[in-house]
Amino acid sequence: VAKAKAAAAAKAKAKAAGAGTDSNDTAAAGGDDEKAKAIAAAKAKAKAAAAAKAKAAAGGKAGDTATPEAEAKPSVNQPYLDKYRKVIEENLGSDVLEDSYINKLSKDVPTLVVKRDTYFKVAQFLKYNELLGFDYLSELHGSDFETHMEVYVHLYSYKNRQSVALKVKIDRGEPAIESVQPLWAGAEWPECEAYDLLGINFSGHPDLRRIMLGEDWVGFPLRKDYQPYDVEV
Repeated sequence: VAKAKAAAAAKAKAKAAGAGTDSNDTAAAGGDDEKAKAIAAAKAKAKAAAAAKAKAAAGGKAGDTATPEAEAKPSVNQPYLDKYRKVIEENLGSDVLEDSYINKLSKDVPTLVVKRDTYFKVAQFLKYNELLGFDYLSELHGSDFETHMEVYVHLYSYKNRQSVALKVKIDRGEPAIESVQPLWAGAEWPECEAYDLLGINFSGHPDLRRIMLGEDWVGFPLRKDYQPYDVEV
């Protein structure tokens, strides 16, 4: 009888130990599940954040509903650009400009793109119109875009404390445009520089010449297809 009792007790003890082991395994399994769920949730959150960032960078897709915070705010200089266009079109006509926009890459400066044959007329108007009065030329330079060249002029009105940029595209094969030196004396040297480095001719300039390179220099170093005449220089 004692032997049977001892066997029964040992059997019960083993069963209890087995039950404990199953409980621990279940708890461990449950912990692993929770950990896996947490990792999956973190990955999903990171993926959603990356998608939102990519969408914001791309400007969103048609049909998306943007929140007011996500919508791009108009430039504080947009009213100035609207004013310039209005005054120009009322006085010179609607066909003197090719385009106009706010240049986000250059401090939101209002930018006017004029036609080749209206460049000087618009420049003159920007200076002498009493509502505009752009009396100071702060910058003038040329650029080679391979398909064409471009002259960029930055103007400032001390009276109105406002800026405007004037752009004109010109033929790359025969790059020529009117000089604005008669309007702003400060254009004299920048136009010489554009002539010197890009070969742009400014008709009406009082003394157009090379100011950094010699008159016998071959080619124009800022052109995209420039090949040095002397490879050792």
